[in-house]
Amino acid sequence: MPHDELKDILILYEKVTNKALKISKTFGIEGKKLLTPDDEYQALKEFNNKYEGTTTPLEDMHLEYQKIIQENPDILPRIKHLPLKVFSGKEHPSPGAKAVFFCYSIPGKDPSTKEWTDEASITKWYLYDIDSENIIDKEADIIDYIRCNKDTPRRQTIPKDTLIEIREKMDKYVKNTYLKKVQAPIGIKAEIKAWMELS
Repeated sequence: MPHDELKDILILYEKVTNKALKISKTFGIEGKKLLTPDDEYQALKEFNNKYEGTTTPLEDMHLEYQKIIQENPDILPRIKHLPLKVFSGKEHPSPGAKAVFFCYSIPGKDPSTKEWTDEASITKWYLYDIDSENIIDKEADIIDYIRCNKDTPRRQTIPKDTLIEIREKMDKYVKNTYLKKVQAPIGIKAEIKAWMELS
């Protein structure tokens, strides 16, 4: 390879490496590692949306939630009287398809005390497709499946044994994915708050 071309390539490599390091520091990405399809792009997407002045899908969901509360002022007191776990069912948006939605509360690590507490908990959504056994874990990809209003008819067609089996699978999935990823100590468990069949 000619010397001048090699020099140009090395200069370009150094520029890319420095930019990768700056991106890593800004978004908390490990070392000089570049983003790959397996990485979490949420921080970068949120940054781009703020820069461009647009809302993220998660922000749209929060705005929708605020609108529901404004239009139904009695909803928050009613929610407080619900049991600690709720189950329901509705029609799946795609005819013939079946899935189960799960909403988990997962204890989090308090940044000040470094203890795992319910006060520092986060909420995680999952959608389990029964035919493909695929699991969706992005709220923005799940919301259209579960969106309903107070007049949406309740529908339950999935056998109870099947639902219990799927719930056990999901409990293991959350333990072996999210809880391992955040290195939760033994004994920390995800607690189901709501689940719904879509059939």
